[in-house]
Amino acid sequence: MEQISEEAYALLIHVVSRGEALWQIASRYNVNVNAIQQINQLPNPNQLLIGQSLAIPTAGVMHTIQAGEDLWTIARNFGVSVNSIATANRIINPNLLYPGVTLYIPPIIHNVQPGQNLSQIANHYGITVQAILTENQLSDPNIIYVGTSLTIPRRKPLIEVNAYTYQKDEDAAESVNEVGHLLTFFSPFAYLIKEDGSLEPFDDDLMLAAARSKNVEPKLAITNLSVTSTGTNLAHAVLSNPEIRKTLLSNILQLMKEKGYKGLNIDFEYVQPEDRENYNQFLQLAVDRLHPQGYFVSTAVAPKTSGAQEGLLYTAHDYEAHGRIADFVVLMTYEWGWRGASPQAISPINQMRRVVEYALSVMPANKIFLGFQIYARDWKIPHMEGATAETFSPQEAVRRATKYNAAIQYDETAQSPFFRYVDEQGQGHEVWFEDARSAQAKFDMVKQYNLRGISYWALGYPYPQNWALLNANFDIQKNYTPDFS
Repeated sequence: MEQISEEAYALLIHVVSRGEALWQIASRYNVNVNAIQQINQLPNPNQLLIGQSLAIPTAGVMHTIQAGEDLWTIARNFGVSVNSIATANRIINPNLLYPGVTLYIPPIIHNVQPGQNLSQIANHYGITVQAILTENQLSDPNIIYVGTSLTIPRRKPLIEVNAYTYQKDEDAAESVNEVGHLLTFFSPFAYLIKEDGSLEPFDDDLMLAAARSKNVEPKLAITNLSVTSTGTNLAHAVLSNPEIRKTLLSNILQLMKEKGYKGLNIDFEYVQPEDRENYNQFLQLAVDRLHPQGYFVSTAVAPKTSGAQEGLLYTAHDYEAHGRIADFVVLMTYEWGWRGASPQAISPINQMRRVVEYALSVMPANKIFLGFQIYARDWKIPHMEGATAETFSPQEAVRRATKYNAAIQYDETAQSPFFRYVDEQGQGHEVWFEDARSAQAKFDMVKQYNLRGISYWALGYPYPQNWALLNANFDIQKNYTPDFS
């Protein structure tokens, strides 16, 4: 696999129109064709698809005009001139701006003055020297020349990023080596609990070593789910027995010390509604046992939209209690497009928003990780009862669309791309996947609600646009230090 670049750059998103070629798009944005190819990893650079979204490296940023904004306000907020925005966007009348229209905001350019050094320039703009060095591909902060034009990177929100994986040890290690520079936490999935409070072991030594090499905090994930069972009875056997709960936590502590895990992620699903309070008590017990040892405790919760939502997936997940007791909470905002159901967006943004807004009503934003699924699904159509969709990477989705020359459509409500094709046997297919636009929509929601971070489910599905956009939108917190105050 190709290493994900650690270079920092801004990105804009271009949607391919009929007849467009890559060289034309590169020329329009004054960037190199190879730079576009590197970020998007196109299966065939000579064959672009109508509706395909491309991430374009640029020194500028995109801004969607909000109601009441004028060009002067936007220019002041971004530290550039009105004329530079008008010129870049071919605006003839700066007094005519329409909400919802997206503008390209040119970069801030600083011309080095006599006596200035990089530290002074960085302080002036409220950024780091390293950010300027990276943006301008400079190696020595002590060598800058009067008159040099420096591109000044804009400050980005600081977030934490978690990623789960259920890959085999060697494959997971490779994934962490590729994207670990963009991760705060790494969660191998998962240690299966047993009825006696012990844990089913699995091979995780290589992936944990990779995490340490990338300065990523390994998080011990435990679950009652297995390949053959939803684990409802297993969860009840453990959660309803105070002695087994204590035994389980003792085994967790021992394992964390042996393996070097820094915190715990509890993912109990399909828990009986009557075990709701038992689950809450287990969380409190976990915090009471682990915090004094310096370990954090997090949970993963089903995507609820209200406290009254009932069902085996939802009732026992008490958002208010999890938000109050745990250090942070992962919202599992995915799987609307379940592989056994009819085709639809896997993570529709309108449904995700409902979950986030409910969560925010009962827990603080700085405890919430937005779940982000990074795989695609291919359903045979018309959908037949009992049929299951094929799951693969967004990159494979683009390759498949290219193979069948399928036009990519975009559901504006779900903020999700999809396409249809007919295979060699005459079978119809419908594919829902993630692209640059859908990733950006999720990142915008994290910013809008000032959430703590993003949690990926799961590594092992190549999606180069996502990692490039994550890098462009956020600074990633490293060296996590728990605060139990």
